[in-house]
Amino acid sequence: MEDEQLLRYSRQILLPQIDIEGQQKLLDSHVLIIGMGGLGSPVAMYLAAAGVGKLSLVDDDDVEISNLQRQIVHTEHDLGRAKVASAADSLRAINSAIELNIKTTRLNKQQLMIEVEAADVVVDCSDNFTTRFLLNEVTQQLKTPLVSGAAIRLEGQVTVYDSRKHGSACYHCVYQDEGELQETCSETGVLSPLLGIIGSMQAVEIIKLITGIGETLAGRLMILDALTMTWTEIKLRQDNNCPVCEKF
Repeated sequence: MEDEQLLRYSRQILLPQIDIEGQQKLLDSHVLIIGMGGLGSPVAMYLAAAGVGKLSLVDDDDVEISNLQRQIVHTEHDLGRAKVASAADSLRAINSAIELNIKTTRLNKQQLMIEVEAADVVVDCSDNFTTRFLLNEVTQQLKTPLVSGAAIRLEGQVTVYDSRKHGSACYHCVYQDEGELQETCSETGVLSPLLGIIGSMQAVEIIKLITGIGETLAGRLMILDALTMTWTEIKLRQDNNCPVCEKF
């Protein structure tokens, strides 16, 4: 590690749980982020700042003015641009040493398999069930940990689905794919800082997974009620009849 890196990441290196060895793991790591919106923004910014060596950004949307209330990686100057291109500029401004791989199209299963296989950790910052169920299936098959977050109105949740752990629940164990009504922020609203809280927690879980420190949220779903600022923890159990877990 070079002197400039030692200085840049000194506050993390000072943590005995991370030290130089852990920081080197971050520098050598590759994280795939699906979605460059309200959750993807803080996730990507904190990972870039923390020194994750390579980030792959996937999003097929362009920046709109209604995004700016919560998608803090974008600015007014980015209106009309592809979100991944806008985000890439902001991340390079934070840390010019990181490697960025951007995808401006929604990936099909075959494309997603390629991207997930190349990554150490996958982050679900998407906003639709179709993407979430597909991500779950691919990460389960490839045994790649998936850090999942969601936020709407004044409520947020975060967990880790780690298929490397025997008996660990997957996304399909928790949410059944039965065509349930999907709520969106554009229809019900969302409080801006809530995305920052959940996205920051996702970033913490990613760093823990990469460095191997602490205890991750695998097997635990954390739910935040921001109106009362209270957290509820739910233990997740694998569904013995889950069609995804059963396959892989």
